[in-house]
Amino acid sequence: MSAQPIRPKRQRTAPEILASKGIGKLAVLTAYDYPTGLLADEAGADIVLVGDSLGMVCLGLPDTLGVTMDDMVHHTKAVARAVKEALVVADMPFLSYQTGIETAVANAGRFLQQAGARAVKLEGGAEFVPHIEAMLAAGIPVMGHLGLTPQQVARLGGFKAQGKTARAAKKLLQDAKALAEAGCFALVLEAVPAEVAERITSQISIPTIGIGAGPGCDGQVLVFHDVLGLCPGLRPSFVKQYTDLWTPAREALAAYCEEVRAGTFPGVTHTRRMDPEELKEFSGMQEYGDA
Repeated sequence: MSAQPIRPKRQRTAPEILASKGIGKLAVLTAYDYPTGLLADEAGADIVLVGDSLGMVCLGLPDTLGVTMDDMVHHTKAVARAVKEALVVADMPFLSYQTGIETAVANAGRFLQQAGARAVKLEGGAEFVPHIEAMLAAGIPVMGHLGLTPQQVARLGGFKAQGKTARAAKKLLQDAKALAEAGCFALVLEAVPAEVAERITSQISIPTIGIGAGPGCDGQVLVFHDVLGLCPGLRPSFVKQYTDLWTPAREALAAYCEEVRAGTFPGVTHTRRMDPEELKEFSGMQEYGDA
């Protein structure tokens, strides 16, 4: 039997996540609405991330660039209503922080004030240290994100692994140190070589959360739909699908459609009947009379 995580009886905080560095591994899951938030929290996730990946897994977009602040606030509200123990972190979507520090703080504040999140995550390196420091000064905990940064997909030319050369790896390490020194409480490392992620993890004082970055990170994050097999088709090689819910779900829905067309659903057990006396009175009423 696997060991069960020791978790507080209240929602986790950013300082608690920061203090977990070197103590144990952090399990992080994305969630996008009330049911997925409830499932991730009950499963024991330390952090529930409302990712802008919702654009791809929930909204049918080709990437995350079309996700807006209103989209993110709407979905974060639903997740936050469900989560009682994990730390709820919301992704800052494309152009919600890149255009200026004041805008960045205002948008980050919406997640805490309106949506119920307790921290935000943003993509980018040292160039966003002023934004991070301003958010922290306003009382908003920040998680960083380096490596493959999906909001830069147009510039990168696709979803490509990062940090594969010595020079690129050095830049990642420098950015990671800058984000840690700026006050981020944790750092996502996405699609970088395991050796690079391991070195970054050993040289910064905040927990690293890997996705496609090897086992040397302080924790791991996966997309909810990827874990459960709810997104059929191509998936990254670093994703482990723990079950396939798509096939049985499709079969169940197909069975429903077939029974409706055959007239076998609803059956007796799914049908409400009127009290016989009320039915007798109703049957005797004229269409434009006693009603």
